[in-house]
Amino acid sequence: MDTRQVERFVAGKWDDEIVPQLIEYIRIPNKSPMFDADWVKHGYMDDAVRLMETWARAQDIPGMQLEVVRLEGRTPLIYIDIPASNGGSNDDSILLYGHLDKQPEMTGWDDDLGPWKPVLRDDKLYGRGGADDGYAIFGSLTAIMALQAQGLPHARCVVIIEACEESGSYDLPAYVDHLADRIGKPSLVVCLDSGCGNYDQLWCTTSLRGLAGGNLSVKVLDEGVHSGDASGIVPSSFRLLRQLLSRIEDEKTGRITLDGLHVDIPAERLEQARQAAEVLGTAIYDKFPLVDGLSPMDDDLTELVLNRTWRPALSLTGIGGMPTLDSAGNVLRPHTAVKLSLRLPPTLDGAKAGEMLQSALLSDAPNGAEVSLNLEKASTGWNAPAMSPWLFKAIDDASQAFYDAPAMYMGEGGSIPFMGMLGEKFPGAQFMITGVLGPHSNAHGPNEFLHIPMGKRVTACVARVIAEHHLASERGETRGAAAAPDSGTRHGDHGCC
Repeated sequence: MDTRQVERFVAGKWDDEIVPQLIEYIRIPNKSPMFDADWVKHGYMDDAVRLMETWARAQDIPGMQLEVVRLEGRTPLIYIDIPASNGGSNDDSILLYGHLDKQPEMTGWDDDLGPWKPVLRDDKLYGRGGADDGYAIFGSLTAIMALQAQGLPHARCVVIIEACEESGSYDLPAYVDHLADRIGKPSLVVCLDSGCGNYDQLWCTTSLRGLAGGNLSVKVLDEGVHSGDASGIVPSSFRLLRQLLSRIEDEKTGRITLDGLHVDIPAERLEQARQAAEVLGTAIYDKFPLVDGLSPMDDDLTELVLNRTWRPALSLTGIGGMPTLDSAGNVLRPHTAVKLSLRLPPTLDGAKAGEMLQSALLSDAPNGAEVSLNLEKASTGWNAPAMSPWLFKAIDDASQAFYDAPAMYMGEGGSIPFMGMLGEKFPGAQFMITGVLGPHSNAHGPNEFLHIPMGKRVTACVARVIAEHHLASERGETRGAAAAPDSGTRHGDHGCC
């Protein structure tokens, strides 16, 4: 591989085509179905699919077959099948994954920015969805084209872009079953929907947390009443809700108090956390827009990495039953509701976690209040299988080639439901999970951006790994997981990405 030629090809494609396409994509408010119940009627999801489909069909990739698959009552899915090229194998395939649906607007955007307003500034493209995960289809096809431009061999590649990831990928199992015969049994899965600790090297994800959550509501009255008349007699729904939350979280430390929601952290993940903390330093928390004077939840940087990747944590992401401040009268409100988002350790069973949450919150209601919990999600996380030596070397070589720095490995605090699903369906597959969501990129929040140089380098690294997959396949090394290299000697020696 001519590394510099790959860089030039990828950079040209990004500058001339990908960034302009992403600018148009950001303008489309194609929110995931959980956040837009009328997504079919609005048609934005179809607009996003059409934009990506049109660009993909225009690419010069011999033998490529593209189909927008539409199962009844489900979000659409883009399926692309690219045959092996220049002597690669059609039997030993690679699956590349991304998604095109988006999170909702969120408040707090700078005055000159907005979720559906693309702004290009200082190598950053601001707006919702460019980095999470609109670039995936463009990066995947560009990586393949970069190899073909040099006449380099690669295996058959399947690209899947779903439209339901931000809602938990509930449509995806049906599509994977529907397309099972066409997908085959990939030996390598490349996912471009993850994060990076910095923009200075390639980062690969070793684990993902699960998620349990939904709407918790406490009702004390059938209608609001005068607070002067009722306070001291009728218990506050907000106070009772606080009591319920204290059953699962220590309000002083943030630690989840249900022992069953904690797991033993594998030794290799502890070491990865230590290495990541050593490399990142205070960037672990400096990347967040903290208010002046705010301290992180622990002084130990390694503990902060573990808190984010291997420990349960509760967030309240929405509230109901409360009027805005400018319309809040002297009324004892009839109910208070919150949306719970409980992140789970990667190896904890999501269904069991959901049951524990329900048992803790719904039993013995304080003061006999009417308590309900609508559990919307109870999904299991994912812990990567052991990495084969060929993939470890390919990833590190790619990082050295395009960043001049070693690859790094770390768990992520979010969820990608597709990974656990694939791990079950393809137990022998290897995983390269990476992405461009680095410091200050603020996925799901205000001022979200795509770091364009990182996008280019990740694309180039994927091309390198696909090329190395072919060589490993010829040596018979791509089927079935192998032991990781000697532990404790280098960054990344402790599992898969």
